[in-house]
Formats: sequence, structure tokens, C-alpha cells
Amino acid sequence: MVHLEKIEYKPMPVRDLLVEMKDISELMIDLAYSAALFHSRELAEDVLELEEHVDTLAYILGMNAMLAARDAEDAEALVGVSVVAAAANKISDAAADIAAIVLQEIGIHPIVREAFQKVEERLARAQVKPDSILIGQKLGELELAAKIGVDIIAIRRGKKWIINPKGDETVHKEDVLVARGAPLGIEEIKGLAEGTVQKLED
Repeated sequence: MVHLEKIEYKPMPVRDLLVEMKDISELMIDLAYSAALFHSRELAEDVLELEEHVDTLAYILGMNAMLAARDAEDAEALVGVSVVAAAANKISDAAADIAAIVLQEIGIHPIVREAFQKVEERLARAQVKPDSILIGQKLGELELAAKIGVDIIAIRRGKKWIINPKGDETVHKEDVLVARGAPLGIEEIKGLAEGTVQKLED
């Protein structure tokens, strides 16, 4: 549910808002499935936090659309934007429903868990500890995809989320990295982030 009193209007381009909503809703689906598979409350809580952010973006997009409509013709042209935004919002709501299963301790049926486990790629989150060798490194220079088969698909930095971070994004202490890749690579990125692995193999 959107807490309207806490939302500050921002004049953002509608295209940027749609792209951000799309990217976040896609990430939420991955997080929700992984939360269900590994019964991870942390991942489930991330999903619910992102759902609130999508709700906020949808509200701001609606305000921008109304301000942009100067006449009936403009309003008609913006209907498609509203439909796409509503669809992205529904996707985020569905992901939140999956996450709620984990947080409410309802449990996942073995058949569902077995279906999730057939996915070759895994997703995990890892917090960057003070002694991690990743601190101060740019993602592009680390070449994680080439070396260990892992992509960093999001970074949580405090309350801020960086979705699909670029290669010039630097890893900070206490960042929470959301990584996707093969199981062995996922374990290695966790070790690198937590400081238990001190070398990234070439």
C-alpha cells in the first residue's frame, strides 16, 4: 500500500520511470523465486521493500502523466503509458505475494521447490564486509562474469537500490550485492564479499 503522505513529487521523464519500474519488477521476480527456493527471509523482505518503491514510482508516473496532458489528445496518448505502468505494478504485487509465503511461514510445496531447483542459474545476496577484497573495485574491472560466471544484477546501498549496475560502479563497504550465476560462482562471490575468500582467480 502506498503511503501517499511520504511521497515527494519528482519531475522525472515518463520513459525513465517506466524503465525503472520494469527493471525493478523483473528483479523482484528473481528475488521472490529465490526467497521461496531457499526460504530466505532477507530476500523476501527485499521484495516487499522494492514493492513499496514500485508503488511510489507508479504514483509519481501518474502525476507526471496528468501534468503532461494538456488536452484530450494528449490524455489519449498517455493511456498506453498508464496501462504499461499498471502491468509492471501487478508484476511487483505478484512477486510480493510469493515473498509473503516465505515471511508468513506458509511453506513451499515440494513440487514447487523441485520446479525451482531445475533452474541452472541461482540468485543470492551477499553483504560486503570490511575485509572484503571487493571494496573499492569497479565491477567492470573485476570481470566476474568471465572469471566465475556471476553477474551483479543489483546493489543495495543503504536504502538506495542500484538496478543493473554499470561496469564503472564501485563496490562499497556494507553494500549488499545481488548476484546471479552458477551455484559454484554464487558461493565464490559470497566468500569474496564476506572476506572468507581473499583472491579472485584469473
